Amino acid sequence: MDSHGQYEQQVVWTVVATDIGPLLLAATGTGLVNVVFHATDAVRDKSLGRLADRLGTTPVEAPGSPLLAEAIRQVEAYFAGERRTFELPLDWSLSSGFNRQVLRELASGVPFGAVVGYGDLASRVGQPGAAQAVGVAMGSNPLPVIVPCHRVVESDGGIGGFGGGLETKRKLLALEGVLPEPLF
Repeated sequence: MDSHGQYEQQVVWTVVATDIGPLLLAATGTGLVNVVFHATDAVRDKSLGRLADRLGTTPVEAPGSPLLAEAIRQVEAYFAGERRTFELPLDWSLSSGFNRQVLRELASGVPFGAVVGYGDLASRVGQPGAAQAVGVAMGSNPLPVIVPCHRVVESDGGIGGFGGGLETKRKLLALEGVLPEPLF
C-alpha cells in the first residue's frame, strides 16, 4: 500500500530480442500493457518515463516476472514461426474510446496472415468513413504485434504507415505470409 492506503499497481518490464529488433514488454497485474519497438536504451528510457506518467508508478525491470513469462514465451514462439495467435491477458488502460474499440476489433477480427483496410476496419466498428481516425488509432496502439496494427493496410493495396517503421511492417507481414520475405 502507498501512504494514502491505496494499493499501488505494479508495472514490470523487460526487453526481448526479436527478428525486428528489441521489443520492450511491460505488464501490470491485469495483463500486458505496452509493447515498444526498437527498444534501445534511449527509446526504452523514454518509454518507461511515459509509462510511469500514465500509470502513476515507476516500472520495475523484472525479466523473470510471472507477469511477463507467458508474454515472453508467446512473442518468442511467434517470431520462431511456431505461434499464430496471442492468448494473453491485456491491460487496455493506455487506450480508450474509439481507439480502444478499433484495437479490440483488430485483435479479435483480423487473423494471422490476413489484412484489413483502414476504411473496412472503420466500418466494422460502425463508423464508415472514419478511415483516418482508424489510422490515428493504429498510431496510438500501445500493444503492437500483440494487437496486430501491422495487418492494417491501404484499400488501394499500399502498405500504409506504421509506428515501428515500414521495414518492420514489411517484416511482420512477410513472417505472416502476406508479403514475400525481403531479399536483403
